[in-house]
Amino acid sequence: VPLVESGGGLVQPGASLTLSCTASGFSFSSFGMSWWRQAPGKERECVVQIGSDGVVIYSSDFVKGRFTISRDIIKNTVYLQLNSLKPEDTAVYYCYASVILEVYWGQGTQVTVSS
Repeated sequence: VPLVESGGGLVQPGASLTLSCTASGFSFSSFGMSWWRQAPGKERECVVQIGSDGVVIYSSDFVKGRFTISRDIIKNTVYLQLNSLKPEDTAVYYCYASVILEVYWGQGTQVTVSS
């Protein structure tokens, strides 16, 4: 499995979580990485994207200042730090890797924010 996410769970509003996505079987350092999410009944949407050089390329308006993406090329892992979580952040979070025409999706990890 090229991408394996972990770190999801059930938390209260205002809490924090760190999601991890570990890559294998491809040249992680060459790929742009991103996190997407899909809430029940809604389309999958891009949350944040980081280039192969570690520069954040895109951050959606609804997470700016709350979520942070980072990558560790030694561990072949990309992280998503989720802070100040809101109930509307409840979704399955997916990791996505891409370079030119080669893409991979993770299986997703559930994040539920509820009191």
